[in-house]
Amino acid sequence: MELIAIVVGLILLLKGGDWLMKSAVAISLGLNISRFVIGMTVVSFATSAPELIVSIQAAVSGFPDLAFGNVIGSNIANLAFVLAIIIMISPINVGENFYKKDWPMMMGATILFYLFIVFDKELNRYEGIIMVLILFIFLFYLIKFQKSDNIDDVVDDEKRLTIFNTLIYLFLGGFSLWLGSEVLVQGAVELAMKLGVSERIISISVVSIGTSIPELSASIIAIANKEKAISLGNLIGSNIFNILAVMGITASIMPIKPVDSGLLSNDFLWMIFISFMLLPLVFFPKGRNLGRLNGVILFSLYLSFIIPLVT
Repeated sequence: MELIAIVVGLILLLKGGDWLMKSAVAISLGLNISRFVIGMTVVSFATSAPELIVSIQAAVSGFPDLAFGNVIGSNIANLAFVLAIIIMISPINVGENFYKKDWPMMMGATILFYLFIVFDKELNRYEGIIMVLILFIFLFYLIKFQKSDNIDDVVDDEKRLTIFNTLIYLFLGGFSLWLGSEVLVQGAVELAMKLGVSERIISISVVSIGTSIPELSASIIAIANKEKAISLGNLIGSNIFNILAVMGITASIMPIKPVDSGLLSNDFLWMIFISFMLLPLVFFPKGRNLGRLNGVILFSLYLSFIIPLVT
């Protein structure tokens, strides 16, 4: 029953994230926002919605390691699993915005998250509020100043939705995310108890991969539609949102404290390392490009992280 609950929860999260993304992109396209900024903001927020709902639900229900593990594992999976698969399918040319602005922002948010936790072993309410404020400043900067590296920002009229359809997708997405999070958290906790493993292990492996499915789906769709700017922007933006929005909002509602020491001694360090490694990989072996070799390297790092945990 626990596995069935997890699968049902993941399906609801996947569909909810997909519907929410459709409505969010429709709104942003109506405002004529560039595709890269759409990927960094709207799509990232929509695909991070499962992490947000799951983490809030876990924290309120008294399972802090599930909240932390969900975000840490999802950030690792976004770069070393989802991005690895994407660039093995189709290499991505990387613009200047990535290494001048977007990667430094992701790396800065990652380190800030770690520093907030490592000193007092808790993410308290005022730290959560600081993270949310930083997110709002970042969003304002993106929408106001950042330009897209993609020269083709023309949007086909057939990709737009009517106001009625947009509202329908928005409602269905929000409801599915809420219901999916309820079922997933309960199923994950019961499975952890039944297997005799920690919430951290279940959240880092099963839950985080599941909540990263919307990012994988959105990125593959973007690649198929030759919208690679949305694909890369979505993954970088999703990691930023996972930290500043998911952890920030969750801690603002209820301070959270990790229980399993492995979160700090192992998982956090892997998240920092893989986030850092993305920059040199952009310039190796060919400058400003993420190709199939980079995908193999990233996927190998993911296996190096996940296999010792699940075995």
